[in-house]
Amino acid sequence: MMTGVGPERRRRRPAVSCTLCRRRKIKCNRESPCSNCVKSKNESCVYDGDATPLRFRGTSELDLAKTSPERHSLGPPDGGASQVPSYASRSLASSSKSSLSRTSLASASEVESMKSTIRRLEEQLVKATQTASPQPRPTPNSNNIETTTSQLAGTFHINHGSRVDANSQAVSRNLVIHKSRLFGASHWAQGASMFRDVFEVIEPYMRANGSKAISGMKRCKDLARIIKAQRTPRWPTPPTTELPPKGIADELVDCYLRTVETTFRVLHIPTFKTEYDALWVSDAGPSIAFTVQLKLVLAIGAITYDERFSLRASANRWVYEAHTWLSDPDFKPRLNIQCLQSRILLLIARETINVGGDSSWISAGALLRTAMHMGLNRDPSCLPNRTTVAAEMRRRLWNTILELSLQSSIMSGGAPLLSVDDFDCEPPANFDDEQLLTDDPVPKADDEYTQTSIARELRKTYPQRLAIARFLNDLESYATYERTLQFDTELRASYRAICRTLRGFKSGHGRTPSQFETRVLDFIIHYYFCCLHMPFFEQSLRDPTYAFSRKVVIESAVKVWCAIYPSSNIMAAAPRDERVSDRDDMTRFVTCGFGFYRTGSMLATMFVLLELKAQLQDEDSLGPSPYRQDLFALLTDAKVRFWDMIECGETNIKGFLLSTLVSAQVEGLMQGLGPTEFPHHLLRAAEQAEQRCISFMEDKAAQGYNGMNIDAVNEISENAAPFMGDWDCIMSDTDNFFNFGDVEPLSWVLNDESRPFMM
Repeated sequence: MMTGVGPERRRRRPAVSCTLCRRRKIKCNRESPCSNCVKSKNESCVYDGDATPLRFRGTSELDLAKTSPERHSLGPPDGGASQVPSYASRSLASSSKSSLSRTSLASASEVESMKSTIRRLEEQLVKATQTASPQPRPTPNSNNIETTTSQLAGTFHINHGSRVDANSQAVSRNLVIHKSRLFGASHWAQGASMFRDVFEVIEPYMRANGSKAISGMKRCKDLARIIKAQRTPRWPTPPTTELPPKGIADELVDCYLRTVETTFRVLHIPTFKTEYDALWVSDAGPSIAFTVQLKLVLAIGAITYDERFSLRASANRWVYEAHTWLSDPDFKPRLNIQCLQSRILLLIARETINVGGDSSWISAGALLRTAMHMGLNRDPSCLPNRTTVAAEMRRRLWNTILELSLQSSIMSGGAPLLSVDDFDCEPPANFDDEQLLTDDPVPKADDEYTQTSIARELRKTYPQRLAIARFLNDLESYATYERTLQFDTELRASYRAICRTLRGFKSGHGRTPSQFETRVLDFIIHYYFCCLHMPFFEQSLRDPTYAFSRKVVIESAVKVWCAIYPSSNIMAAAPRDERVSDRDDMTRFVTCGFGFYRTGSMLATMFVLLELKAQLQDEDSLGPSPYRQDLFALLTDAKVRFWDMIECGETNIKGFLLSTLVSAQVEGLMQGLGPTEFPHHLLRAAEQAEQRCISFMEDKAAQGYNGMNIDAVNEISENAAPFMGDWDCIMSDTDNFFNFGDVEPLSWVLNDESRPFMM
């Protein structure tokens, strides 16, 4: 008999079969439910203890962690070493508890690698989210609303929104709020708000001394009503076939073609001229669609027809006729290329002739959506086959609509509401108009000038300019100085490339761009530089951190002014061949017209005035004056130019009055006037400017309706066009310059975002 032998040892293997198969002692395929339970129709296939169906064995640790985070976490809460789940450890059978098999080591390595990959992907996701997500809106506590109320300047609000970014840098954005309108950072009112100290100084003296300034402004308002009524037709104004004599019409068409059409392509010139010539020789009457289009061309051409805009009344009537016809409720027949061309011309005409009181930003938005509804935002290559001329005209019109929409955004301080992802239409090809009449035309080389060259060069800067407009006017955008410098660098690089291209045109032996084209392009780019740095200009006058913005704004303002008035005293030292001819279309376009280019002249004047005032207030030297003489020359020239605008038919004297007041302030600082003398000096300047305007406007009003009184004018104004709004919004709101009763005084400054001070 054997001794010392213990009981038989049993192998302790984990149970892998379900309870039913173990009890029956049959092979289990370890599914859930298993095959045996399926055959026996057993609804509950249960695995006891640590038995796990194979369906779960292939599930990754990450998937189990998602379904049961308490039991299957990727790491313990205390940051210690992570534990391999029990089902994985038990599946790695080992004959020794003190060692791990190769399979166990491989599984642990895979788990650790998976966790490392997940951590890396999470970090990348956080970084990408922070970069791509829009900047958060400020909390209500971060908004500081500054309200200024006075009898002279009125009541307006400046919303100073601020927040702190990830680098603990304070960033801000200012919004000017007036009545029911909100003006973004690119609106000229941002610069105008820096002059409120001028009016606050003289307000108490005006009320106490019964200054003639208030009565003078009221008189200018009444005269403006009379002059406006004389040249405003009744509404509606159905279009007629009446045209000016052919000699005048020919010159008006030529004025349009050599100015606006060179930069904003709307017409196919050979086709337009063919229809225009047939108009004078054919016995059959022209189509109403072409007549409307022609009258809009004549109205825009009338701006540069002569130095005094003698055809203003006719231009107003032509615009009214076109607007009446295009306002027909039957919309579908107007969805064609010819009517779209007329809508573009109507937008340009209303803005440049100052017909209508609504913002061009609103009208440009409607025009943009009309074009998108017609599919112009898609490139013709993505649409059904069409001729080359049809495809190129669609590209040209879309390119012009993009420019007008962006131009209205930067001028009115409204968000562009458009991104480069909203369209795929390519820029117009480098064709001359005559080429499009041939079969299978081939575009000219990029270094060869054509009738679309300027539009193509502007399009190259469109992404940068659109980004600037969004940066300044979007609701969730905040003006960080780093981003401002980044946009400045990008736009400056694009502009240098354009300058090289234009110099290549001039050095060749073919055609070259006209002075109007190059000056318009120069004006547009430097206008964007002014707007881009405007949010930091006031700070730059006190903080040298933003000295670069101060330098860019002043240099760009001077260049904007010289682009409009190259014959200015600033350009006296320019070479003879760079001086303009006697007929200067660009100067006439600003002096007689309105809108974007007039706004630029006002912005340039404001920045130069602020710079001179800051230099005088900061001066503490006993030596010679260090001031730039070109800035003083611009200041002197500005008063002359603003008076020219009044002589050309401008009924709003506020641009001339503002330049007079601030010029008087600069002169007073130079003379060292004391606190008591300063307000009287400003009052005298204001009263003299008003008296000059009254004398001129009385003569102008006498040329129309003799003996017409204000009651008659009000009766006529009742027949004004509905789209023109209230007379107080479109007339020279001179009585709103001061507070007459319950009238909002700030209307003298912010009466219409589509018309700057002198409009």
